[in-house]
Amino acid sequence: VFKWGSYGNGDGQFYLPIGVAVDSSGFVYVSDWGNHRIQKFTADGTFVSKWGSQGTGDGQFQYPREIAIDISGYVYVPDFNHRIQKFTSDGTFICKWGGQGGEDGQFRNPTDIAIDDSSSIYVADKENYRIQKFTSNGIFVTKWGSYGSGDGQFFGPGAIALDANGYIYVCDVGNHRVEKFRPVSN
Repeated sequence: VFKWGSYGNGDGQFYLPIGVAVDSSGFVYVSDWGNHRIQKFTADGTFVSKWGSQGTGDGQFQYPREIAIDISGYVYVPDFNHRIQKFTSDGTFICKWGGQGGEDGQFRNPTDIAIDDSSSIYVADKENYRIQKFTSNGIFVTKWGSYGSGDGQFFGPGAIALDANGYIYVCDVGNHRVEKFRPVSN
């Protein structure tokens, strides 16, 4: 067992770390929820860099959630600003999409994000009770789900993952279950 970090807001310290992802080079990215930032470490826990602060501007966060990294090394972060932000591996802001609402491409509390082999982005849009799919630059592709307990319905999708065959797994928190979906081609 190996661990690093402690409570606080200094480099390498955390206030409720909530998301973690590892890139293809072995760097570890941690969503430091209460400090409104992302921290980057080597695999042995050595602090490398950080970015973000509390706010609504580009590169700022309101409680960043889970992190995902695509095959090109870009880092995607949803937060309580009801949006997704895309960064380079060193924290340079690239683009953002979303906004609060229920229309296509908008969010109400995006909680998790997953990326397939073609860099399509899948977002668990918790309070809109749906999953949304985007291109890597935030262009809306499709959505599915609605409020309820039937097949394909959700009561708070909280986590999302994809397997090697493109199947999509969603933790439906309020319905106490996991749902599996076929790959989405459009």
